[in-house]
Amino acid sequence: MAFKEQGLYSPIYEHDNCGAGFICSLTGKKTNKIIHNALNILTCLEHRGAVSSDGRTGDGAGILIEIPHEYFSKECDFDLPEPQDYAVGMLFLPQKSNQLKQCIDEFEKQISIQRLNIIGWRDVPINSKVVGDIASKSQPIIKQVFIAKENCEQSEEEFN
Repeated sequence: MAFKEQGLYSPIYEHDNCGAGFICSLTGKKTNKIIHNALNILTCLEHRGAVSSDGRTGDGAGILIEIPHEYFSKECDFDLPEPQDYAVGMLFLPQKSNQLKQCIDEFEKQISIQRLNIIGWRDVPINSKVVGDIASKSQPIIKQVFIAKENCEQSEEEFN
């Protein structure tokens, strides 16, 4: 089937891709089975990420889930507001301490400029033994940042 030029679309840029996987609940029911299915689909898409010569370094593909509020409430050493009143950011930061500090300082400055407040930081547990040799040379420090709404009246759209 030939596609016609339309707006900014041009068929000369059309090409095949390896695809992506999408797993969800059509009823909105939260189950662990969805997570297991999502992890399974990642293993079925292994070719997509082009595993490196060490056989263990891939592209870092992953899954996206909603904020696991109950889990974070247990894991964080600070109090969290109600689930809809905060956001979680995943930051991949440099290993060198001076660069790490500079990135965190700049991030905190930008959050402040947005008139938002950082509730706290969490170091993400990692298992470096499963990281390939190539990836281990540039493996980032991974932190989660928890950001509170400016105020309770702020709409979800404004907060996003």
